[in-house]
Amino acid sequence: MKKSLFLLALSALLVVQGRSQSQAAQEPPLPYKSDQTLPAFNILEVDSTTVFNTDKLPSGKPIVLMYFSPDCEHCQHQTEEILKNMDSLKQVRFVMLTALPFDKMKNFYSFYKLSNYKNIIMGRDYEFFFSRHYGSQYVPYLAIYDRHKKLLKVFDGGTKVSTLIELVNENN
Repeated sequence: MKKSLFLLALSALLVVQGRSQSQAAQEPPLPYKSDQTLPAFNILEVDSTTVFNTDKLPSGKPIVLMYFSPDCEHCQHQTEEILKNMDSLKQVRFVMLTALPFDKMKNFYSFYKLSNYKNIIMGRDYEFFFSRHYGSQYVPYLAIYDRHKKLLKVFDGGTKVSTLIELVNENN
């Protein structure tokens, strides 16, 4: 009797596991994997009135999308490293975006004096596009595009700035 119950429970577990694996296999790939072109989406800029669409970013220079959380220490460190190395990154257009409350984003923007950098745009992803498109699980999440707006690489959880510099220099 115990053996029968054990075998029944084991076979039920295998059926459930098989279903969840087949469901996972049927899930469509994330949009960025099938279309490697820079997506067009809206962010609300720091002034809280201007809606910026990434389609307005001109070709000709590399583009880095950086999804971040203002409270995240790794995001703060990533920002500090980018700013320290801005002389090597001034040809890069940065779009920094968060889905967190507007006031936190604005404090981050002010604290790092990002208005001093003409190649940085910051905004709130008020339509929650980024996480759906890229499936980001960690922040900072960086999506690096070449000067033709074609995806070069994504970093889920940040990267060394030296890696970023090397990547944009060798592909532009």
